Amino acid sequence: ISTPAPQDVIANIDEDTAAVMLTHVDYRTGRMHDMQAVTKAAHAAGAVMIWDLAHSAGAVPLDLLASEAEFAVGCTYKYFNGGPGAPAFIYVRPDLANRVRPALSGWLGHEAPFAFDLDYRPGAGVERMRVGTPPIIQMTVLDAALEVWDGVDMADIRARSIELSQRFIELVEAGTDKAVLASPRDPQARGSQVSFRFSEGYAAMQALIASNVVGDFRAPDIMRFGFCPLYNSVEEVEQAAGILCEIVETGAWDRPEFRKRQAVT
Repeated sequence: ISTPAPQDVIANIDEDTAAVMLTHVDYRTGRMHDMQAVTKAAHAAGAVMIWDLAHSAGAVPLDLLASEAEFAVGCTYKYFNGGPGAPAFIYVRPDLANRVRPALSGWLGHEAPFAFDLDYRPGAGVERMRVGTPPIIQMTVLDAALEVWDGVDMADIRARSIELSQRFIELVEAGTDKAVLASPRDPQARGSQVSFRFSEGYAAMQALIASNVVGDFRAPDIMRFGFCPLYNSVEEVEQAAGILCEIVETGAWDRPEFRKRQAVT
């Protein structure tokens, strides 16, 4: 197992590589891999490609079929707005769906789950990847959340995401030099989040949350901000940038209650 730097991934794929597993959009910086290029390199080396779409699904246009990646996984509690406990998802390339053998064989992945046979027989297609009973309440919430997407063009979502994130970067950099951009400056090279580095990032984030600007912190010094074009407005982005600059510039973060470490950052 090797974990090369993001920019060195393709260079490290060779004939000794059996599988490439990558987070499409980095959870810390928002840096986005070129899905087509990485998958092509993996296949050229005879490797299987697995994508983690946790920070991509619902944020950027995706075409797994065109990429020809074998597998992908992701979650729905982020940009799909499913909320805490929302179900995860798995993608299996269609030509593999009836051939792949799930690592975890579960009741609902059985060919005939209510026959209660002692022998396991995988279900048809991707249904075999099911394990246990799905979380019904969370599925219902997600179903309602996904209705919002009916008729929405992901290209429009992406364009709006770039507009919001670019405005945020512009205002923060104009308002302070103490927070340093950690995300790629090129909007095409990042997802729908922007991260800034600040030496007292944890305390600053707690101060932001107390001011109703809810981002989060990732060690050692990253403050993360996500933009959901479905409901975030330019006015909200401008307000958030102003509050961030004020907290960083005035030292409003330097209070005991903001320095105290919480279980959730």
